[in-house]
Amino acid sequence: MLLFTATACNSSLSPEPAKESGPAATWQEPASYVYTLTSTTQVMAGTFRVSVRDRKVTKAVGLDADSRRQAKDLPGEVPTIGDMLKTLGRARSEGAATAEADYAADGHPVRISLDWDENAIDDEALYVIDSYRPNPH
Repeated sequence: MLLFTATACNSSLSPEPAKESGPAATWQEPASYVYTLTSTTQVMAGTFRVSVRDRKVTKAVGLDADSRRQAKDLPGEVPTIGDMLKTLGRARSEGAATAEADYAADGHPVRISLDWDENAIDDEALYVIDSYRPNPH
């Protein structure tokens, strides 16, 4: 289980959406890839091995008890990396308290941390992306 600690920004000014620079700014989601996702959100918790083809999740295998149940009960809830980046962008544009990401050298995200409202207790999300590998087909 991951321990999740969120950091919050408190500003009376409307926040500017953060702009990416470096590898993250140039990374393009490939049409097909595989990755491991460890998620801690209200809707989805656990570790999944995810296959993406044509930018759609085609297979999500739960790697622990929680994720096996969720992969069975909630098919379609496991996001692509592109979906997570869109959520990050939306959080930034809507002024979420926390909307942060860490990136690998090639620019794909390896950790996305979200907290829409620092005063709410059920809106945090942490996505850890591991074992990312583009597929050439």
